[in-house]
Amino acid sequence: MSEYSTIVAHVEDRPGVLARVASLFRRRGFNIESLTVGKADEPGLSRMTIVVEGGAANVQQVARQLFKLIDVVSVVDISDQPVIDREMSLIKVSCQPAQLVEVGELVKAFRADIVDVGPQSIIVQVLGDGAKVEALEGMLRPYGVLEMVRTGRVAMVRGQRTSKPPPVSVDAQEAEAARAQLGRRPEGALPFASD
Repeated sequence: MSEYSTIVAHVEDRPGVLARVASLFRRRGFNIESLTVGKADEPGLSRMTIVVEGGAANVQQVARQLFKLIDVVSVVDISDQPVIDREMSLIKVSCQPAQLVEVGELVKAFRADIVDVGPQSIIVQVLGDGAKVEALEGMLRPYGVLEMVRTGRVAMVRGQRTSKPPPVSVDAQEAEAARAQLGRRPEGALPFASD
């Protein structure tokens, strides 16, 4: 059985960053299970949630390499943290008018929604953890899944703990020490955090 780890990276919001991050994982031989990117709540930053195949020790090594990329502001491995995670999926299912009530009851049992109804098919939207999405897909497969798209996992640490980068220090001496320690430009540079 494969082991998966979840990494949250805050990166500068500019062209080419996603390609550099994905390339790093490719070079290290890690398969990315899912990668979601969106605006962070801090201007100029994007938040990446990366689910990657591999154990903690190997992923920590890749995460340290990830932090060395110039556009990466922070990296946090949240694999062992209590998290809330969700993904969304749209599933197009073959459905004749006579089956609509039956399929609708099945969809309702998963707290999913039918978002489009056509003469020969419907589109179901489901939101939940990966197991819920896969379970609904499995139940709909006998009707005929015509097409499916999944967003990939997003995750947030429960409670007071956070995967957000701490505020950048304005202390010039601390910035200089960070520059010397990291051997790269210090703007927004933060040490790798695994907790």
